[in-house]
Amino acid sequence: MKLYTSHRAPNPRRVRWVMAEKGIEDVEVIEVDILTGEHKTPEYRTRVGVPHVPALELDDGTTISESVAICRYLEALYPEPNLFGRDAREQAVIEMWTRRCEFYLANPIMLSVRHSHPALAALEAVQVPQLAEYNRVAAEKFMKTLDRRLADHEFLAADRFTIADIVGVVGLDFARLIKYRPPEELTHLARWLADCRARPAAAAGA
Repeated sequence: MKLYTSHRAPNPRRVRWVMAEKGIEDVEVIEVDILTGEHKTPEYRTRVGVPHVPALELDDGTTISESVAICRYLEALYPEPNLFGRDAREQAVIEMWTRRCEFYLANPIMLSVRHSHPALAALEAVQVPQLAEYNRVAAEKFMKTLDRRLADHEFLAADRFTIADIVGVVGLDFARLIKYRPPEELTHLARWLADCRARPAAAAGA
């Protein structure tokens, strides 16, 4: 298998982190330079179908894009450690928190960074500072929800580290490009964030 990735983007980091947690080493990793538009070339679009990273090319030629879909596929091939849930209830709760983290945290942060960091102007038709600020406020609103959740939970969705935690922390880490830090009063969020960043796989996925 081949993983098309970019160290400049947050979504590919989710996949690399999952691979690191599971000790997956038999996937060829190919770096794609998104700032020069390599992901928009006819060759790449023909292979993947869309100008996005990450993408996982299987041995039979099938290509899977979308980071969580790739992670689900890897979970099926390498089931331990379990990151997506062991039974129907756990799978549903993990999915719920994963989607919440993606919709209300990771996506707003991504938009805030892309519309405020000068180097990322190449990725946008027009950078809109008001859009960056709006999304920062939206993300911080959800951070308060996470802080309440983490007041009595070590991890977001289960009694162990899961894909929901990966999506959440990778989203927050992307904001470090603009030297952003979550509000200091969110102490439970800070504890969780520090714990996630301390995992060996966090560095491997970066």
